[in-house]
Amino acid sequence: MEKRELHSQGPKYSTLPVPNVQALATFLDKSSQFPERYVRPEAKVDQLARTNKVELPVIDFSKLIDPEFSKEEAAKLHLACQEWGFFYLVNHGVPEELMEGLKADTVEFFNKPLEEKMLYKQDNDGTLQGYGQAFVFSEEQKLDWSDMFYVVTLPIAFRNMKYWPTSPSTFRDNIDRYSLELTKVASYIWQYIATNLGVAPQVFAQLFKDHPQAMRFNYYPPCPEADKVIGLSPHSDADGFTILLHVNDVQGLQIKKDGQWVAVSPLPNSLVVTLGDTTEILSNGIYKSSEHRGMVNTENARISVAAFHSPNNSIMLGPLPELVREGKPNYGSTSYLEFMNAYFEQKMKGKRAVDMFKI
Repeated sequence: MEKRELHSQGPKYSTLPVPNVQALATFLDKSSQFPERYVRPEAKVDQLARTNKVELPVIDFSKLIDPEFSKEEAAKLHLACQEWGFFYLVNHGVPEELMEGLKADTVEFFNKPLEEKMLYKQDNDGTLQGYGQAFVFSEEQKLDWSDMFYVVTLPIAFRNMKYWPTSPSTFRDNIDRYSLELTKVASYIWQYIATNLGVAPQVFAQLFKDHPQAMRFNYYPPCPEADKVIGLSPHSDADGFTILLHVNDVQGLQIKKDGQWVAVSPLPNSLVVTLGDTTEILSNGIYKSSEHRGMVNTENARISVAAFHSPNNSIMLGPLPELVREGKPNYGSTSYLEFMNAYFEQKMKGKRAVDMFKI
C-alpha cells in the first residue's frame, strides 16, 4: 500500500514497482496474451476522440511582452485561461538549440538498454523521483501504458543528482538550462495572469517565490492493441501550471472540452501550457484547470517533457481575497501540503481533488 506523510518539500509518496512498459512493448504482438492490468475498457469507448481534433488558442509570447501588442495578446490569454485552461505558447524565447538538444538527449536516454536506465530507478524515498512509473499504489490498480523519469529541478537545493542521468553527456546541463529558461517564461505568464485577474503581480510572485519546479520525461511506447490502453490516466494537474514540450510530432494529448475528449496535435516550435488546480482555486474559479490524458498508437512512440510550476509549500491555498465577491468564495482554503495530500488520495480514486474544495 501507499506510504503517505508530509514534509517540507511536499507530500511523501512511494510507488510500487511494475514491469517496464517499453520492454514489454518490444516483445508484444497481436498474437500475444495481452496483460490484463493494462486493459482499459474506456479507451475503446473513446476512440472517436482520436479524430475529433481541435486547435488550442495560440498565445504569442513576444507580443505579450511587447508594449505595442501586449494589451491585445493579454486579452487572448485571459480568454484562453477562462475557456480552455490550455494554450499553445509560441515565440517564447527558449533557445531552439537548447530545446533540440534536450529533445535529442531525451530520445537517446529512453533508447538506452533497460539496465542503464534502471541505474536511475525510483527507490521509494517518498519523492517519486527517478525512472519507473508514478502513482502505482496497489497491486490491483490498472496501469498506464507509459514509462517516465521524474526529477525535482528547482529550487536547486532540492535537487537529488543521483536521479539525473550522466548519459547522454549533455543531458544534465540541458535539463538545468531548460529549467532556468522556463522560470523566465513562467514569471512573465504569472505577471499577465495576475494583471488579467486584477491582482497585483507581486501577489503571484510571492506565492511562487523560488520557482518550485519539477520535470517528468514521458515515454509512451506504441501498442499493437492501442484501443485497449491509456498512456496517462485522465487527470488535472495540481500545480499552478505545467509547460509541456513535445519531443516528437506524435499526437496523443487529449483534453476534455465541454464534456468531450478532443485530440490536440503538436504545433511546431511551441510549448503547451496547462493550468493546474492551484490556479483554479486561487482565481476563485475564474480560470479552469482542464482534465487531460495521454493516448498511444500502434506505430510510433510518443515522447514529451512536462515541467510543473508549483507554489511554495508553505502557502495557504484558497481563493485570493481580491477575487471573492460578496464574501462568497467558491472554494475552501487549506494548506498547500494538505491539498497535495488530498490530490494524491483522490487520484487513487480517479477523481479530481479540486472538486473536493468546491463550496
